[in-house]
Amino acid sequence: MMSNSPMVSTMMPVHLSINHFLERAGLLFGTNEVISRRPDKSYIHHTYADIYKRTRQLAQALTDLGLNKGDRVATLCWNHHVHLESYFGIPAAGGVMHTLNLRLSADEIAWIANDAQDRFLIVDDVLLPLLNQFKDKCRFEHIIVVPFSGQVHTGPELDYESLLSQTDATHFQYADHHEDDPVSMCYTSGTTGKPKGVVYSHRSTVLHTLVGCLGDFWSLKSTDVVFPVTPMFHANSWGIPYGAMMMGAKLVFPGPHLHPEDLLDCMQYAPPSLALGVPTIWMGLIQTYEAALQTQPDRWRLPKGMRSLVGGAAVPEALIRAFDKHGIWIMQGWGMTETSPLCTVSYPKSEFADASEQEKFRRAAMAGAPVPLVDLRIRDDHGHNAAWDGQQVGEIQVRGPFITGSYHQVPVEADKFSDDGWLRTGDVASVDASGFVRITDRTKDLIKSGGEWISSVDLENALMAHPSIAEAAVVAIPDIKWSERPLACVVLKPGAALDTQALANHLQHMGFAKWQLPDRYELLDQIPRTSTGKFYKLKLREMFPA
Repeated sequence: MMSNSPMVSTMMPVHLSINHFLERAGLLFGTNEVISRRPDKSYIHHTYADIYKRTRQLAQALTDLGLNKGDRVATLCWNHHVHLESYFGIPAAGGVMHTLNLRLSADEIAWIANDAQDRFLIVDDVLLPLLNQFKDKCRFEHIIVVPFSGQVHTGPELDYESLLSQTDATHFQYADHHEDDPVSMCYTSGTTGKPKGVVYSHRSTVLHTLVGCLGDFWSLKSTDVVFPVTPMFHANSWGIPYGAMMMGAKLVFPGPHLHPEDLLDCMQYAPPSLALGVPTIWMGLIQTYEAALQTQPDRWRLPKGMRSLVGGAAVPEALIRAFDKHGIWIMQGWGMTETSPLCTVSYPKSEFADASEQEKFRRAAMAGAPVPLVDLRIRDDHGHNAAWDGQQVGEIQVRGPFITGSYHQVPVEADKFSDDGWLRTGDVASVDASGFVRITDRTKDLIKSGGEWISSVDLENALMAHPSIAEAAVVAIPDIKWSERPLACVVLKPGAALDTQALANHLQHMGFAKWQLPDRYELLDQIPRTSTGKFYKLKLREMFPA
């Protein structure tokens, strides 16, 4: 006789946990290395066995200091091994790691730390002058100083290395937790108001890591050498520290040395197979490298076959072509702090295997297709789903298990989330029949001239395709007749010279109509950057109000 009872899963009810990544690294990859560059440009080496032991000591030390489950532990650190230990040691003790953006002003950092109610702080000794500007405005009960410079800290705060050396973690037990418990939090850039806190869970972080490590994306292996130039305080360095720990990949942290010469030097010391960074960093690197080929051809070598994931802003096709000449393929990724952050990647789908070279580069300069577990739609101005035909545009909206559904201590607002629970990204795009997203602009950066939209991203990419242009950013300026008109801010390569007519001729040659061309061109020594390395368009609009 057949039973009428419903079928149930026979799988073990084990919660997803990033603690598994730490245990796996200690058990399977103990001899693999983590290298950090110190402020004096020397290198310090650790193995994953060292990191495993030290991370558990950190967790025990925080517990001994009175950390309670859910307490926020802030980090004010560069990219290095101690920051990696914080990624795992703080959640292991039941705390929530909160990465503070060291490039913000002291007042901004203080506001964010207070909004998050940070109870503990782990800070690099070289950043103590910054801390001293705002610590009296915060409620840190314990400040732990990382002797990153190599000198033992003797101030009133706790010394990180001394704390670890005095802590026995032999019998450490991970804090009890559920997979939905928080492990870390990051704050948005706050370009249109106060920054907002995004809180990630064990579950969301594990799923994001598993997706990122897939072959079409990071394609991470234990034999990889990973070079995370993306700050660890920005969207968890795109999640790569979790992936590297899970797979046991060798990590090479640049510390505070992010100038092109320093990054190239670091690449000679430990040639990476995977590197991550924002476009502006990569622009400076390739320009410095190619200039050196003319005068010091043997100074540096770019690692042949290195994979590079670039994101945080639109990646110009010219940048992709520049690296391709040296055997390095750039993959563009798109996402936000709210999305953990990986949402789309422009990877070479099989249907494009026989595409022309021009088509391959065109697609590489797109944001790419959604990664697994992410649902993506384009909503037009009328609230309808736009067709995936590569023509219709609208706001990108996403949902998924590592997409935020709210902000820390902020009521859900209609301009941030749709009525049916999708995240409204504020990015405007089209999607083609292959599922490839083409970002047109941020909603706040689109230029509406005489009732017609002009894409600042398209103009920027076209300008940066010119061999004499190093960087370009386009913003809207007020216009009595047309409401808004484009202004192009351009940085020329050393020794180059271009006049306004040459720039306009170049854009017309690239297919732009006369009404789309900028009314003004400003030649700058450099384009201002945000705290995460993106072009600071708000600052440009302030510099050129009309």
